[in-house]
Amino acid sequence: MRVVGINGSPRREGNTSIIIKAVFKELEKNGIETELIQLGGLPVRGCMACMKCFEKQNGKCIIPNDGINDIIEKMVKADGIILGSPVYCADVTPEMKALLDRGALISHANGGALLKHKVVGAVTAVRRSGGLHAFDTMNHFLHITESFLVGASYWNMVHGLEPGDVERDEEGMKNMQVLGENMAWLLKRINN
Repeated sequence: MRVVGINGSPRREGNTSIIIKAVFKELEKNGIETELIQLGGLPVRGCMACMKCFEKQNGKCIIPNDGINDIIEKMVKADGIILGSPVYCADVTPEMKALLDRGALISHANGGALLKHKVVGAVTAVRRSGGLHAFDTMNHFLHITESFLVGASYWNMVHGLEPGDVERDEEGMKNMQVLGENMAWLLKRINN
């Protein structure tokens, strides 16, 4: 079994990366492979609504070489997905939004089943507020892809500003552990 985590933060080793790795730790304890994919900082663009993905139906976006098609391909091949973003103006980063918008359209263009039955979760690193909206944005995408959205002991937000600050949010980090445990449990049940 394999889970990919998509880091929507341009800070490669920032708080979003730290919380995704906290979920990974629990998955790896259960023998599940993990891969952290860096999305934040890539020169991606949003969906152009050109509808070429419906014309071609090849599981790809017509926009070439910006990394989105490679990330979507890894998501399709994985058993599970974690989406992670810091909060930007009470929402996800522009890179994460581009992935969600383009990924949703590509999925619909290809029968709506590209991510069907994946075990999924979303996490967000937040300084103070706006985290719930960012969390909802990622969850909305995960719901419309017919994935199995995994719950934890609270909303999946961890507080911190500077890289590493999230590690002092004990309740938030505990929630990342619970999310990892619950994802591992569901992955094992599905794959038995």
